[in-house]
Amino acid sequence: MRGRLLLLNLLLLAGCAAAVLRLRAQMEEHERRRAAFLRAAAAPPPPPAVALPPPPPQITAAAYVEIAQKLLLSRDRNPDVVIEVSAPKPVPPLPRYYGLMNFGEGPRVVLAPQGKPQKTYAVGDEVGEFRLVAVEAAGLVFEWEGRQIRKRFDELKDPGEPAPAQQASSAPQPMPPQNAPAAPAVSLVQETRGPGAEAGDNIRYCQPGDPTPPGTVVDGYRKVVRKSPFGERCMWEKVQ
Repeated sequence: MRGRLLLLNLLLLAGCAAAVLRLRAQMEEHERRRAAFLRAAAAPPPPPAVALPPPPPQITAAAYVEIAQKLLLSRDRNPDVVIEVSAPKPVPPLPRYYGLMNFGEGPRVVLAPQGKPQKTYAVGDEVGEFRLVAVEAAGLVFEWEGRQIRKRFDELKDPGEPAPAQQASSAPQPMPPQNAPAAPAVSLVQETRGPGAEAGDNIRYCQPGDPTPPGTVVDGYRKVVRKSPFGERCMWEKVQ
């Protein structure tokens, strides 16, 4: 009886050992397959086929010409644009030139704007609608509407103005020496022509051929002859 139990125990022990070996072999095989599965690179599946819609046509301005030409609210609509160019503004009449003087403080020009009396102007003064910007040797330069207008003296002279006094046949009297006694402030001349036309504030022109000597006072004006870079200037100045 005891021998049979021992044999049975040995058989059970052998069966347990065989089961353990079988289980171990299966575990090793499972680990091998698992490692092989993890090492294998999976190929990505092909992308699905997507049908793209056709691109929209390119938009151009020419495609809407008919809409612009056949606008329901304006039957006379047309693509032709008419650009109206306004006529340039005409230049107003230039001031009249009557003479130029320089008493050491810069040149002053005797001008008469359109419809206004004569007056003396310096560079930078407004002469009617113009502005005097320069006094040149041959003429004057005006500015109007951002433009510069250059005119000669003969183009600005009044056709009806008499010849200037410096062209008269009579020559001015020589200046007295410094040591000579001063002449009286008022001298009486029987045949005098007196002051001429207005030349500005308290100044009058000399009449052509006036033989009155310098220093003569007539009608409250004193005759003065001064030398300037432009020649001798004969004027009548109001006695203050």
